[in-house]
Amino acid sequence: MMKIFNRIAELRHNLDLERKKGHSIGLVPTMGALHHGHAQLIKSSVESCDLTVCSIFVNPTQFNNSEDLINYPKRQEADERLLAEEGCDVIFAPSVEEMYPNGQQVLNMGFGFLETVLEGEFRPGHFSGVGVVVAKLLNMVQPDKAFFGQKDLQQLAVIKKLVHDLNIPSEIVSVQTIREPSGLAMSSRNLRLSEVEKKIATNLYKTMQKLKAEVLDGIAIVQALNHAKADLTDLDSFSLEYLEVVNSDTMQHVDDIKMAENVSICAAAHVGEVRIIDNIYLKQHG
Repeated sequence: MMKIFNRIAELRHNLDLERKKGHSIGLVPTMGALHHGHAQLIKSSVESCDLTVCSIFVNPTQFNNSEDLINYPKRQEADERLLAEEGCDVIFAPSVEEMYPNGQQVLNMGFGFLETVLEGEFRPGHFSGVGVVVAKLLNMVQPDKAFFGQKDLQQLAVIKKLVHDLNIPSEIVSVQTIREPSGLAMSSRNLRLSEVEKKIATNLYKTMQKLKAEVLDGIAIVQALNHAKADLTDLDSFSLEYLEVVNSDTMQHVDDIKMAENVSICAAAHVGEVRIIDNIYLKQHG
């Protein structure tokens, strides 16, 4: 039977008992409003770990837009049903006061170049908030493995750096982006899109696919990017924030596909009032 904990001490006590039984632990950190993409993360954990913990916590320190925080969708009952169906063993759903007992004035984390480009440039302070809350969760749960979606590729790079630099023994596992039939990357924020806006949003993925095809056909990256950005310029209710070809591990710009083993196309845009992000691998070693 799935257990639900709201207190850190109770969670730790329960997990200590499981570890004494020799059980491996998987962690899936989320902010709730779960969808099939989250379900895939849970499945990956259930398949490779004896016990799966899903955290549900809308972390205020990673929002640099107060309205985005207020409007972030919350669906507790639906979340619990999905997690039970997918075989999750433990839900950790703390309050803000439980996670930040001294208020939200917590330490700041720096991730160098990673926090100055793409998401870092457009969401200042975001990755410090992500780093702090993920470090807290990894410390509280002490999982053998923690599962994150490829859709948040830059976040994944930040978390890998966090774990490496702080010598945290948890293995970080990347899980492939799950998409709606239209190609739109699944996201909790999609709940805020109207049906018309969802159709508009699919243009981002279609354009990224076209960009990938052009680059693999030998067109220069700069030229292919110009084509792609031009395709998105005049869409109604659509505002492109960035569209770049980068090293998947460092987020540094790539002008030649031979510059790195792992290369991705990363993008962010506003569709109406909703911000969406996406990425696809251009090439991936192995």
